[in-house]
Amino acid sequence: MIAWQVHRPGPVTGHPLRQVSMSVPEPGPGELLLRVRACAVCRTDLHLAEGDLPPIRPDVVPGHEVVGEVSGLGEGVTGFKAGERVGVAWLRHTDGTCRYCRRGAENLCPDSRYTGWHADGGYAEFCVAPADFVYRLPDRYDDVHVAPLLCAGIIGFRALRRADLPPGGRLGLYGFGASAHLAAQVAIAQGATVHVLTRSKAAQRLALDLGAASAGDAAAAPPEPLDAAILFAPVGDLVPVALSALDRGGTLAIAGIHLTDIPVLRYEDHLFYERTLRSVTANTREDGRDFLTVAQEHPLRVSVTPYPLARADEALVDLAADRVNGAAVLVT
Repeated sequence: MIAWQVHRPGPVTGHPLRQVSMSVPEPGPGELLLRVRACAVCRTDLHLAEGDLPPIRPDVVPGHEVVGEVSGLGEGVTGFKAGERVGVAWLRHTDGTCRYCRRGAENLCPDSRYTGWHADGGYAEFCVAPADFVYRLPDRYDDVHVAPLLCAGIIGFRALRRADLPPGGRLGLYGFGASAHLAAQVAIAQGATVHVLTRSKAAQRLALDLGAASAGDAAAAPPEPLDAAILFAPVGDLVPVALSALDRGGTLAIAGIHLTDIPVLRYEDHLFYERTLRSVTANTREDGRDFLTVAQEHPLRVSVTPYPLARADEALVDLAADRVNGAAVLVT
């Protein structure tokens, strides 16, 4: 099969990915073999390729927003059949026994493992995934449009929960790529007023088209104080900007796995009046199931730019250069 590996992490303009020919993997006990039909391109893949995210294993195949067709079942797998369409996301293993798993916070499990980082992912024609961690997919979306829901959608949903947006509240979104454009629609459907702050003019136009109340530059102040904000852009300089935009009692959730250094915060300017700063770490399977139920019940407009699998390296370059409006999706 054809696959892409992160061979030598570095700037995407230096082509850290290489295309290789590999044997089709065999599903182990409890695993499914999937023929990959589509795989969305996540900013986490970019961080992995460029070395911002330290590699766990050499020559890993990235990709963790995988839409696949069941092609084989490992020992002990039940409840799935050949030809069934399923989704694979970032979280692929937890121990189920630690204090975090027992309290429903499996995303914090110290033994957690991740698709496309600890194990080969979806930048390939086939992949394997633990059956307990795959998702049933909403049937209202085709392969290309459902793929971004598996990380961009789920993580945006998790971030929205972490931001503690009150009913009918005012939400600021900093950065407006694959995840933010889905979180915005969920928030608007729930009655929120959404203000988008991003440097991309195309993303600003998309935000307004999707129902945002305003769209301006990332460094600008929103037109009104915010009850909650989510930082999707991996830019630490925006943390004090977003905190300053919060009303009293507001919460800022940082949704990325990587962030550049945060400047010095002034307590009186950025945190006083009970403002809260939170991180977002992966997601639980419950988050994933809940979000996909929302996506089935409330149709989301998923902005995508398809690429053939053979152009995976180009997709990452375009993502790094902010040339992707919405989500890039690799199609096999």
